Amino acid sequence: MTLAMPAPVPTLQAKDFRSDLKPIWCPGCGDFGVVQAVYRALAAVGRPPHEIAFISGIGCSSRIPGYTTAYGFNSVHGRALPIAQGIKIAHPELLVLVAGGDGDGFSIGGGHVAHAVRRNIDLTYIVMDNQIYGLTKGQLSPTSPRGLKTVTSMYGSLEEPLNPLMYVLSYGAPFVAQGTPADLPGLTAMLEEAIRYPGFSFVNIQSPCVTYGEESGQIKAQKEKMKALADMKHDPTDRIKALSLAQDYGRELYTGVFFRDPNPPPTYDALVKARQAELSANALPRQNILDLFLQK
Repeated sequence: MTLAMPAPVPTLQAKDFRSDLKPIWCPGCGDFGVVQAVYRALAAVGRPPHEIAFISGIGCSSRIPGYTTAYGFNSVHGRALPIAQGIKIAHPELLVLVAGGDGDGFSIGGGHVAHAVRRNIDLTYIVMDNQIYGLTKGQLSPTSPRGLKTVTSMYGSLEEPLNPLMYVLSYGAPFVAQGTPADLPGLTAMLEEAIRYPGFSFVNIQSPCVTYGEESGQIKAQKEKMKALADMKHDPTDRIKALSLAQDYGRELYTGVFFRDPNPPPTYDALVKARQAELSANALPRQNILDLFLQK
């Protein structure tokens, strides 16, 4: 008797995650490289598109979900994280990605980051950081450098830029990395590692704006100035060293994993599931509950 062989497991490719919608970013925008890295990382992870939810806010970078074949939700400005958290808790079996820009994530949405970190919900937050509001025509963003002249700071910004890396590290994020589309293989590997990490993972991507960004931040310049943390022999399990390196945000372009907790704490979504099972096991029968009310 000939035994039937099991059907081969289909191998996913980057093109399987590419939708028919064509990106409308400015030619040369760094987000083209980011979405390519996302395609490749998802293919490497191997979860089919229908098992992925991709949530975004508002901005140039927040168009990304529409360019994938995953379930997408383009939410309101700054509110991608709370929506993504709700989806992950309601459907913990889904792989949940969140995308946004530095303005979307650290201005109106900045207050949500700390709570996503402390809950440690298992999702990957991808921020495309170009130090400017690109979609609304070049205003200052939270990460714009001091002195930058824009339509909202004609004489130069007086404000110190927010440091996204220090921000999430100091709140206790268990996985923090930074990349650039100038190093597509490195960015792809970094995103794959972030997606696979069991907990809240944050990837800050220096994705230059070719229309309103500064020349010093463009892809060619990034290739010359980026420094791989792996080449520097950085130990990603050392949070204190990661914080020290993160202080150079805006001066140095370090790429790679700043911090990876070697002992991942329990995720909020896993704790919710365990609590639900506990309550269900100890729940009173419906008739007993009714009797309690009738006795009163």
